[in-house]
Amino acid sequence: MVNQIERRSFGNTGHMSSRAIFGSFSVGHAGQEAANHVLETILKYGINHIDTAPSYGDAEIILGNWMKQYRNHFFLATKIDKRSYIESKDQFYRSLDRLQTDHVDLLQIHNFTDVVYRELVMGPGGALEFLMEAQAAGLTRFIGITGHGAQTPLMHFQSLQRFDFNSVLLPCNYMMMQIPHYREHFDKLVRICKKNNIAVQTIKAAARGLWGKKTRSHTTWYEPLNDQNSLDKAIHWVMGQTDAFLITTGDVKILPKFLAAVGNFVEPPSKDEMNTLVKEQGLVTLFDQ
Repeated sequence: MVNQIERRSFGNTGHMSSRAIFGSFSVGHAGQEAANHVLETILKYGINHIDTAPSYGDAEIILGNWMKQYRNHFFLATKIDKRSYIESKDQFYRSLDRLQTDHVDLLQIHNFTDVVYRELVMGPGGALEFLMEAQAAGLTRFIGITGHGAQTPLMHFQSLQRFDFNSVLLPCNYMMMQIPHYREHFDKLVRICKKNNIAVQTIKAAARGLWGKKTRSHTTWYEPLNDQNSLDKAIHWVMGQTDAFLITTGDVKILPKFLAAVGNFVEPPSKDEMNTLVKEQGLVTLFDQ
């Protein structure tokens, strides 16, 4: 018997989403049989929200096979990473075909953290024009933005001054939040999101550091924490900082441990406990400051 993961209001969408959102990067190269075991796992924990992207290998194709039976069970989010109206339209319609659905619940602009890219996307003939058109046509219910890197909170904050996005996604873990300017802008972003009822999604809760010259034992581009005790501490710390949602890590072997950690959350670890974890596991930040 596992602990069912709690559900919370996903911003102003009206949807009650599981606090852990399934990040489908983990099944992008897993094959359909292995992916079906993942489906069993996320259903067991009560996950009802999936995040994917066209760049996640075959993830959209695999999810499409799930959607034939479970489309009404999941809040489905995907992304576009093109700049122009035409490119974004082509990419999104391909995603709908791969996902075997006539609409998604959330369409996100992927890695929206470069100033030049942002101006092209939000300018005349840019991708945002298509997203707004898709929303008006019922092809997506909501529009969001995602980002990686130390500049993400500030960039998202600036983007929210220009458009009423329904959700944001960005890194949050103990090491990232030790960077003063990151913490400052992260907290500022969370405050405006709370004020305007915008959903906040976080990634990289389970990150240990970069692989460097180590042999890669997981499918994530970064080295993840692997043992349950360390994952519990890292994930519980994030859960104690904010009411945000957590995207699961991109590795099928770690997924059950990640979900178990979210499910057994009671209170966050102390600063001393986290500093001990940093020393024992050699935690470092993933992104340049």
